[in-house]
Amino acid sequence: MASTTGNQRDLLLQRLQSLLLTYGVVPETLSAQIEALLEEVLEDKDLLPEPHMLPVDEQDEDQRIVITGMGLVTPFGLGRDVFWQGLSSGASAIKPISLCDASEFQTKIAGEVNDFDPREFMDAKDARRMSRASQFAVASARMAVEDAKLTIDDGNRYRIGTLVGCGSSSMPDIEAAARIMLQKGKDRVSPLSIPASLPNMPTSQVAINLGIYGYTTSISTACAASSQAIGEAAAVIRRGDADIMLAGGTEAPITQLSLACFNAMRALSTRNEEPTRASRPFDSARDGFVPGEGAGMLVLERLSSARRRGAYIYAELIGYGTTCDAYHVTAPDPEGEGAARALRLALANAQIGPQQVDYINAHATSTPLGDIAETKAIKRVFDEYAYSVPISASKSMIGHLTGAAGVVEASATILALKHDLIPPTINLDEPDPECDLDYVPHKARPAHLEIAISNSFGFGGVNAVLVFRKFHA
Repeated sequence: MASTTGNQRDLLLQRLQSLLLTYGVVPETLSAQIEALLEEVLEDKDLLPEPHMLPVDEQDEDQRIVITGMGLVTPFGLGRDVFWQGLSSGASAIKPISLCDASEFQTKIAGEVNDFDPREFMDAKDARRMSRASQFAVASARMAVEDAKLTIDDGNRYRIGTLVGCGSSSMPDIEAAARIMLQKGKDRVSPLSIPASLPNMPTSQVAINLGIYGYTTSISTACAASSQAIGEAAAVIRRGDADIMLAGGTEAPITQLSLACFNAMRALSTRNEEPTRASRPFDSARDGFVPGEGAGMLVLERLSSARRRGAYIYAELIGYGTTCDAYHVTAPDPEGEGAARALRLALANAQIGPQQVDYINAHATSTPLGDIAETKAIKRVFDEYAYSVPISASKSMIGHLTGAAGVVEASATILALKHDLIPPTINLDEPDPECDLDYVPHKARPAHLEIAISNSFGFGGVNAVLVFRKFHA
């Protein structure tokens, strides 16, 4: 015991706590046992099992991952600035649906990306051969690369990777192929229908269009997909499979087929008479989420790489945690236990306590069950501090971008750190009594922000939490 320094002991304690969190055990409830176990095995470190996510060494710039570029396609429009302007002003981008005839459906409103011309970002022939979701992904990737001042050439293209999340295959292309087959016959179906609709096509199209030859894969975990993409992309870099990753998500689900399916689930808001007030997270009158479309891509790289390039650094990704409720295919664990475990894992990975978090960007879909479960999860982890930490819901303004929600809301979190400004939760007129935390209603709030969290929870009970820290050069 005497031969082991205090720092080594602390590291062992952090690793053991992280392992316990992996299995849903709260370390505080076993503090005495933890101390006894450390005393027993400290001299034999091989007995101490490794957690699945180790804390990052603060002194190792090759292990620290930073965000150096951001590209966004959202219902507010194209780019970071228009997104932040809409978000910080508390505007709503929800409008009547124009992408399809929604007149016969219970839900007639959505967060659409209007006036999007893919030819601004790619060849017209290429654009015709890919889905709208892939077009969004390529557009946001090009904006992110440009924003990062990253030149992709033969010197680095083999060490750059892409990881794009999406909620599902392309609904518009599947619907179109089905209509053609039923109306005109099987021989009239386009041979491009399958390549356009595969879930891995957005990430592959980003690689093809930008000439990226490195690590390329995709994640399809519903509404948690693009948050997982960001967290996993950081792991790809840390283990040496890439030097730079383009990570994010995309979704373009506004079709009659998706409306019919979600309406059958009674998951969508039907507040069609007042679109801008339809998405109302944590409010007593919320009646479901508002569908949205869009994409976001972030450039992730090692801190050492960013410094060598002289890149602008938006923020540092310091924590990531992901779990599964294993409870229900669509409903969250009503007590928020799975989400709470993801929060604890992310905090342990970041080596911080709950009281160090200055802001939470909530998943907050505006569904009756989801908002209560998330509130309970925050309370489980943050205890009394849950009533002090500001929380807000980007979906109140742009709707639910499903597979792209995580990266767009992570971007909102990063920009909140950058501007020291917490975006509001709009339409929160009469809070649900079970949603009794500080959700920053109606107007943005200036605040000194150092550390912020972005939550994403998807169908199937998939939970993903990202922790970002303001970067100080």
